Amino acid sequence: MGYRSLRECVDDLAHHGHLVRIKEEVDPYLEMAAIHMRVYDAKGPALLFENVKGSPFPAVSNLFGTLDRSRFMFRDTLEKIKVLVDVKSDPMQALRNPFRYTHVAATALAALPWKKGSGAPIRYGTTRISQLPQVVNWPMDGGPFITMPQVYSEDIDHPGVMGANLGMYRIQLAGNAYIPDKEVGLHYQLHRGIGVHQSKANELGRPLKVSVFVGGPPAHALSAVMPLPEGLSELTFAGALGNRRFRYFYDDAGFCISADADFVITGTVYPEDNKPEGPFGDHLGYYSLVHPFPVMHVHRVYHRKNPIWSFTVVGRPPQEDTSFGALIHEITGSAIPKEINGLHAVHAVDAAGVHPLLFAIGSERYTPYLRTERPQEVLTIANQVLGKNQLSLAKYLFIAAHQDDPRLDIHDVPAFFTHMLERIDLERDLHFHTQTTIDTLDYSGSDLNAGSKVVFAAVGPKKRALSPALPPGVMLPRPFSAYKPVMPGIIAVEAPAFTDGQTEADRVEAWCRAMADLDFSGIQLLVLCDDAGFTAANMDNFVWITFTRSNPSHDIYGVNSFTRHKHWGCSGPLIIDARKKPHHAPELIKVPEIEKRVDALAVKGGPLHGIID
Repeated sequence: MGYRSLRECVDDLAHHGHLVRIKEEVDPYLEMAAIHMRVYDAKGPALLFENVKGSPFPAVSNLFGTLDRSRFMFRDTLEKIKVLVDVKSDPMQALRNPFRYTHVAATALAALPWKKGSGAPIRYGTTRISQLPQVVNWPMDGGPFITMPQVYSEDIDHPGVMGANLGMYRIQLAGNAYIPDKEVGLHYQLHRGIGVHQSKANELGRPLKVSVFVGGPPAHALSAVMPLPEGLSELTFAGALGNRRFRYFYDDAGFCISADADFVITGTVYPEDNKPEGPFGDHLGYYSLVHPFPVMHVHRVYHRKNPIWSFTVVGRPPQEDTSFGALIHEITGSAIPKEINGLHAVHAVDAAGVHPLLFAIGSERYTPYLRTERPQEVLTIANQVLGKNQLSLAKYLFIAAHQDDPRLDIHDVPAFFTHMLERIDLERDLHFHTQTTIDTLDYSGSDLNAGSKVVFAAVGPKKRALSPALPPGVMLPRPFSAYKPVMPGIIAVEAPAFTDGQTEADRVEAWCRAMADLDFSGIQLLVLCDDAGFTAANMDNFVWITFTRSNPSHDIYGVNSFTRHKHWGCSGPLIIDARKKPHHAPELIKVPEIEKRVDALAVKGGPLHGIID
């Protein structure tokens, strides 16, 4: 089975108890997002808001809120699509085990896009941008945004759907300097396919036609965020996963229209036509600030009969995009390792905002005739990981050797840190990349898209036992003396508020010198933070604070540090300054008054009774 529309999916979820209908009028300004987040936190159902204030259209969210519900929506195709991705990444598998791949041909047939006539359901009516649900997730957001778009563009040199790009890039519907109903903001970041298309159009001085699809079968939304193997189109993946060919046509102005979408916004992007976009509460748990991004000049806004608006809420992980990521990993988890020789596993740590922290396990086979005592092949693998698609946005990469512990689970964050800290040589095993790119949403660096990276590589037998606390009699010197243990080997140290870069660098360096003769047996990492109790409360807090609030080249220090032949290291513990800095973006904070309104929906007889506390 494959859903023909979003409404068919919604009805199916409701029939099987996976969706709740909210009939009361709900405000798209903060209230819908607050309800969504509370229900997501409770691992609750999908939500259909039937009465959206200020809009004639209903809206659905939390479709992908749990991995079990995602599997349910794709229950008839999920295993087949895993096989298709497996064959694409390793064609020899089909020759080794042909009976396992007998369904690939049928699945591939459903993947072929289908050009329809102009009488498709999406042509039922047109509307205006201001009539769409104006969903605002966070109080400092610059306006309402589309948070579940499928943004379609074509290669101007090779037009047509097979060379097209379908990506999920947020769209600002109003606010800032956008002309109401005439302009929207198109936000896309590094390593996105639409950027290649716009660059080509700009070189020719021609506008780029863009279509924004909202809704449609859930396979379409998932396809827009899939890190697909090279040469596998998002449209073909959408057809294969949904067991229904992606239906499309071109309107009279030459825009590509998804025939099964609930809404389609068409428009053009002109060379060097940018306007301020943002702020926007994003998936690192902070606001991305105002920056110039392309303006999309709206041509038409189509909708089908009885359409449903689809949205999600992003913020500090975990959120619905966390569940997206879990499903993506389930489908493509084996694909990336097969593209890098020697790589066994790779994991972007969601609780740290995904891109700031990456774990990897590689092989160490360069000198099998010798006992391996230092990283060799894993460093080669690390360089390949940092050059691979969106993995290149990683800021901290910790890589271990598979043979040191074949049972090491890359998703067990405490166990992985333990494995690394037991083996790492801080004098030798840190490798910095300075003056490079980082995630657009990460404000820990020196400028937009600019920062640094560091690779922690650990190979060989255990070098030390980790201690759950400072050794007896060891006192941290002022001004950083209050602390809380995070886990064996790691201490969160509470520090005064950060002032400016040079003052704090001098202060931390002096603190390191004051600890030069202390016995730190079993302690490998000290993290300076604004609130040691919060940082040490759980592993999610630790990785979020440590890796979203630090820039390796600027914020890593060490006891008894040195630079030798351009290589930096330290013989004592490593220090990461993870305090809030003046140039950091503000963190996302919920509004108490809105939370009280959500509480009211959970009382007996309310639509959320029994779903949230």
